[in-house]
Amino acid sequence: MNKKDKDLSQQAAMHTLSLNPAFGPRSRDLVGTARMVLRQVLKQPVHSARHMAAFGVELKNVLLNRSQLAPAAGDKRFDEKTWQRNPLYRRYMQTYLAWCQEMNDWISTSNLSEQDAQRGQFVISLLTEAMAPTNTPANPAAIKRFFETGGKSVLDGFSQLVRDLIDNNGMPSQVDKTAFEVGRNLGTTEGAVVFRNEVLELIQYKPRTEQVQARPLLVVPPQINKFYLFDLTPEKSLIRYLLDNGIQAFVISWRNPGKAQREWGFSSYIEALKEAVDAILAITGSTDLNIFGACSGGCTMSSLLGHYAALEETKVNAFTLAVSMLDIRPDTQVGLFADEKTLEAAKRRSYQTGVLEGRELAKVFAWMRPNDLIWSYWINNYLLGNEPPAFDVLYWNNDTTNLPAALHGEFIDMYQHNPFARAGAMEVCGTPIDLAQVTCDFYCIAGMTDHITPWEACYRSMHLFGGQGEFVVSNSGHIQSVLNPPGNPKSRFMTASTLPEEAQEWMDAATEQSGSWWPHWLAWVQARSGECKKAPRKLGSRGYAAGEAAPGTYVHLR
Repeated sequence: MNKKDKDLSQQAAMHTLSLNPAFGPRSRDLVGTARMVLRQVLKQPVHSARHMAAFGVELKNVLLNRSQLAPAAGDKRFDEKTWQRNPLYRRYMQTYLAWCQEMNDWISTSNLSEQDAQRGQFVISLLTEAMAPTNTPANPAAIKRFFETGGKSVLDGFSQLVRDLIDNNGMPSQVDKTAFEVGRNLGTTEGAVVFRNEVLELIQYKPRTEQVQARPLLVVPPQINKFYLFDLTPEKSLIRYLLDNGIQAFVISWRNPGKAQREWGFSSYIEALKEAVDAILAITGSTDLNIFGACSGGCTMSSLLGHYAALEETKVNAFTLAVSMLDIRPDTQVGLFADEKTLEAAKRRSYQTGVLEGRELAKVFAWMRPNDLIWSYWINNYLLGNEPPAFDVLYWNNDTTNLPAALHGEFIDMYQHNPFARAGAMEVCGTPIDLAQVTCDFYCIAGMTDHITPWEACYRSMHLFGGQGEFVVSNSGHIQSVLNPPGNPKSRFMTASTLPEEAQEWMDAATEQSGSWWPHWLAWVQARSGECKKAPRKLGSRGYAAGEAAPGTYVHLR
């Protein structure tokens, strides 16, 4: 992969899909906000005139080559040197930056309420980002590419545009999907399906050491993406890392639901997960297990733990919570439009169709981050005529699954009412959930630059449990914090010896460690995985025979 493709892929990987946008602003919300912004121009004529005059002054400076405007640090749209060196292009860029600056200053200093101003800011950002000069055929990189290819880049870009209109829901493709196939070059660690019910497949992986520790570990992935993030490639596989260090590893592969599964809710998933836990204990002969839940899989795992605590079951010895937010507060960009009407409309749409389609969820999320997830690919695919990059994480991110209507509705209820934070506010499988009653040891991992489940929210969530915990912050984003194998010289993580109530107090006392957090976590898991014994020669057991080879059947369902 060349440097440009690598930069594009890593930029998009920072903004991968999660369950945060299980609802999004309706088109009528955006249109209504745009009308509000236009009305505000008339309601505050003096204020508006002042900013128009300021724009005029800056425009004069631009024309006279006196402007000091420059792209913000980290804005890579204008990295092409022509934007700085060519006088016409520099003036074009500075005119655009002056316009963006005055538009944002105008809305932020208006007399709108804080929420209306933030909504207006969001709509204005959609407009200004779409109107960026880099998105036009005048982009110097596109012109340079045109002459380099003898005009072929235009034909290639047009053909990709037509293909995306037909095959990709009208969105620019993020990844070359022909480069990957699950079971061929993704999700290839040796294992087998040892249990299957209507909701999930349970995969047991073949030990890679002569001795294994007695207590197994179960990985619970999010419902909105496929499980093989944890077994992406041999070099990036968390599953293989566990196997190479003597841990018996199992993983859940969720079924991709259709309209017939519209009634599946949290209780459906927990009942299925309980069956998988019982299968693991029967196969390994262990009386309990360790469990790892990530993102919405962490919510599912936490519901299971709360349910077990209510029943006084002791089937879980210790658990790991990765980039998962349980104490939910509507303080993200998605929350700007999260009024009662929008939430009820989101529920109604999924109940009418039976599912919330993963591709629709991805589309909503892309428009929350258009520079990173839309316009950068617009430039690469259509203006430059390049193929989208072949990047395994983006292939996984685009391999979405559906959410059944009932589960989607429950996620929205969680967003509205924050039930995990209040004892007994949530009921699963007939039992009230009180996470304070979950007293086993836990390990919590968060990402410093994670905008989906911010590390402060993960820290708040950790305090809902009643056991002894360890909190670690990786220096990466949402997915990179999980997909963090040893060997990256840029990897860092933060640890601290105490867990004060306030997140910032923890951070102030934390110390930075070099490398990946995986070895630090592995030592924690190994200390809680029991004695060593001879590795089993065969997968499964008499009651749970090994069936289809990993990655199984459900991972291929569309």
